[in-house]
Amino acid sequence: METAARFRAAVEARDHAALEDLFTEDIRLYSPVKFTPFEGKPMVLGLFDVLLRTFEDFRYVGQLEGTAETSADGAETPSEILLFRANVHGKQIHGIDLLQFDEQGRIKEFTVMVRPQSAVHALGEAVLAGLAAAGLAPGPDGGSVRPAP
Repeated sequence: METAARFRAAVEARDHAALEDLFTEDIRLYSPVKFTPFEGKPMVLGLFDVLLRTFEDFRYVGQLEGTAETSADGAETPSEILLFRANVHGKQIHGIDLLQFDEQGRIKEFTVMVRPQSAVHALGEAVLAGLAAAGLAPGPDGGSVRPAP
């Protein structure tokens, strides 16, 4: 699918602006470090801004195409899995990005899975700190969250 190729190119180039047209307005991103999804294009773009700064030596190493049920409504949609490797604070991460598409080919649901557990922990700490610094999540003092840009 063309969207997956464009997404992969944007992430590999760390091109935040190129991601904007690829997501639906009501995108849901399921993260390995948060039980509830990140919802809405502004929040997901804010999260990607943090992720693109957090991952070191990020690279995709494989791609699979098919269909899968979405978490939100159980509908079977065209889907692609992108396998990746990266480092966060010296921890090597192995992971997958599951992209699920709407009728126009935009990403409507995004699920990230990573291993091992020590890498999940390092990623969670780095992402939370980045979201707090960007005002998208409460900081260690429990301060308020400003609306996503």
